[in-house]
Amino acid sequence: MDDKADRGMAGDEVRILEVRILAEGHGILKTTRFEHRRFDGTWQTLNRETYSSGDGCAVLAYDPGRGRVLLVRQFRFPAYAAGHLTPLVEVIAGLVDENPPDVAVIKEAREEAGVVLRTVRPVFEAFMSPGAITERLSFFVAEYDGADRTGAGGGLPGEGEDIEVLEPTGDEAMAMIGDGRIVYAKTIMLLQHARLTGLI
Repeated sequence: MDDKADRGMAGDEVRILEVRILAEGHGILKTTRFEHRRFDGTWQTLNRETYSSGDGCAVLAYDPGRGRVLLVRQFRFPAYAAGHLTPLVEVIAGLVDENPPDVAVIKEAREEAGVVLRTVRPVFEAFMSPGAITERLSFFVAEYDGADRTGAGGGLPGEGEDIEVLEPTGDEAMAMIGDGRIVYAKTIMLLQHARLTGLI
């Protein structure tokens, strides 16, 4: 491994100079002034804002017997504010809070879709918007069938959730990506993974 690659993996490339909290609500918005060592070895002073609301988890539940996937639809105000006026179609997802991601995603499946997922399989982790958002998302897939749909789902009204449950076929879900009905990155990523690996 060359010198630059070694430095890219090191933990001494950043010197924090100042951190200020700009806002604190659902998450925390901070501004940080720091020095960063560039690839040529010189140091540069930068200012960056970061927003943190915790790490998350997402799962694509699929029914191999019926060739269907379990998705949800809900209103997302930031998407609305950016001009996307209809609710988003999504995989089951949420914050991990104090739980391990595989435990948290099973809990979210019960709340959002009324489905009991007995086994979830991790597939990858990803930063969704690392230019400003600190969230690391853990992605899973899980099999289910009709007997696992033990509740209505719908989310937690006390947390402002109002969730509709959908069960399109794998082909229908992929078509929804193509025609713009699915625009949420984590949903696209898991559906593409499932198609590439033959799950749907």
